[in-house]
Amino acid sequence: MVPIMQSYGLSDPGRVRKNNEDFLLINCGQNLYIVADGMGGAQAGETASRLAAETVLEVMEKRSNPKLRDLEEAFIEANERVRQAAANDLTLEGMGTTLVGLLHDGDQLHIASVGDSRIYSFLGQKFESLVEDQTWVNEVGRRLGIDEETLKRHPMRHVLTMAIGVGNPLRVNTRSIARESGMQLLLCSDGLHGVVGTETITRILSDGKLTLESKAQALVESARAAGGPDNITVLILQV
Repeated sequence: MVPIMQSYGLSDPGRVRKNNEDFLLINCGQNLYIVADGMGGAQAGETASRLAAETVLEVMEKRSNPKLRDLEEAFIEANERVRQAAANDLTLEGMGTTLVGLLHDGDQLHIASVGDSRIYSFLGQKFESLVEDQTWVNEVGRRLGIDEETLKRHPMRHVLTMAIGVGNPLRVNTRSIARESGMQLLLCSDGLHGVVGTETITRILSDGKLTLESKAQALVESARAAGGPDNITVLILQV
């Protein structure tokens, strides 16, 4: 039997946006954890993020002993579902979403991502991103040698190079890592990692007196204190 990890997720609209287009999914039965950050007019972003996450869960529920390839195929199916929904409803035209998911498979953790939502691992004092952002900054700006300070102010800094519902064919970044005792995993939208520094995040995660719920609340409050310009979603796992 696969041991169930402790988990807690929290999503907040932030201090500027009226609605919350982020979506998080925790399904301990499938050992599946997802964060999605939707985009689009009216209710389209909310529709895209929910539809994408729920499609991944639906696909995974049909697989026996799912692995990394199954997770990737579920992302591809989510892309088709979101594209089809937008094609069938003019009010949803142009919608899309980032998508990052983690599948707990015994001693392995399978990871898939599209867009710029992230998964971090934190063990001991080592904090690292487990995914590569699919953004203009990461895939174009840095390769051109543009310095980090300039990239922070660049007019293309918020542009995604790939998103669910937008890209066809879809590029899904995938990897598997070993599950290690004591590891914490943080799935989040850019409403957190785009405004809260690494030092603050690691300070909160390393506080042994805080429960997962308290850590999630502290992370969200840190993003709100920094202006909360976007929706904020965090999902913390404890191995």
